[in-house]
Amino acid sequence: MTKESRPSSALRIDGQRLVARLEELAAIGATENGGCCRLALSDDDRRGRDLVVGWMRELGLAVSIDPIGNVFGRRAGSAADAEPVMTGSHIDTVRTGGRYDGNLGVLGGLEVVAALNDAGVTTRRPLVVAFFTDEEGARFAPDMLGSLTHVGGLALAPALATVAIDGKVLGEELERIGYAGKSALGEPRAHAFVELHIEQGPVLDIEGVSIGAVENLQGISWQEIEIVGQSNHAGTTPMRLRHDAGYCAAAIAHFVRDLTREMKGDQVGTVGKIDLYPNLINVIAARATLTVDLRNTDEKLLLAAEARLAAFLLQLARVEGVEISTRSLARFEPVSFDQGVVATIEAVAARLGYSQRRMTSGAGHDAQMLSRVCPAAMIFVPSIKGISHNPAEDTAAADLEAGANVLLHTLLELASRE
Repeated sequence: MTKESRPSSALRIDGQRLVARLEELAAIGATENGGCCRLALSDDDRRGRDLVVGWMRELGLAVSIDPIGNVFGRRAGSAADAEPVMTGSHIDTVRTGGRYDGNLGVLGGLEVVAALNDAGVTTRRPLVVAFFTDEEGARFAPDMLGSLTHVGGLALAPALATVAIDGKVLGEELERIGYAGKSALGEPRAHAFVELHIEQGPVLDIEGVSIGAVENLQGISWQEIEIVGQSNHAGTTPMRLRHDAGYCAAAIAHFVRDLTREMKGDQVGTVGKIDLYPNLINVIAARATLTVDLRNTDEKLLLAAEARLAAFLLQLARVEGVEISTRSLARFEPVSFDQGVVATIEAVAARLGYSQRRMTSGAGHDAQMLSRVCPAAMIFVPSIKGISHNPAEDTAAADLEAGANVLLHTLLELASRE
């Protein structure tokens, strides 16, 4: 058999090369405490993009950039007209990010290409390594904006008109950093998509399992809540006469925690951001703005959680004499990944001698968007102590290498199919 039809099962990626690239990318936007801040379409994001695109070209990939700034590096296959097998993730971070979230999936994909180049292997289907714009949603809402636009879930015009938390317009920022591409939106169309990612949770680390074959992903509901009360003196205003937006914000946070305790199971909820005005120690807050993040693997239960929150807000507004309004920032239903791709990941991990388990992703990922248009699934590797979106985010080098090896052979199998 030729290398094109059956590459050696002994083929492996170069773990040291993968770690070196991860460290070099993490140096762009590095923070003093060992983390990384590379917000989407910032100057540091541009520098990170330039570095990764340079690596793509060094590996012989044909690079294309679409109008929302998604970047695709294509490695030719022997069946030139076949739809490619795609892998990748994102390189933007949250403000207090680590060095592996998203980056592992992109650089793991490049390491697969490097290993195939080194071994002289040509796949039947082309391979594409991608990184998508603004996956985190930390600067432009919603999260996964680039991949959502790629699959047609968000039209290009409103995506380009998105206003950042700093007031900048997404389309103008793309132009400014030189990543407003001209390739057709929605191209390339993938035959299948596999995303390698750190777990961002504690399950694999606690259980001592090397590989997670991700079979589903929680639905996500992000809301911004604004409360309008009345400023007044903190010492002279009787408690019964207050219209305290700050208290209402705290009550909502308390309600969200109680809601998760009552619903149990896979229901989670977070109040991650609260802003008060005038934000003074001796003044009752006139306004409060906060965010609520609700997630569940069951769409009916997620809808129920949203309904209970809405009812609570109506009651709170009535009792406290305040005005409460809500705005949806993002809403994605739970996702079930392709069982065939999940089974391939499991089989590959077992064949390579890695322990594995099926699992749910509690975080949103670009793979959930790609699953709308092609078979998709994810490979997880352990996050030490389950820490992510934090400078302390860490994964052992051996686990990084294991995940990239599973990605390598999963892509090889998928790319060999008719």
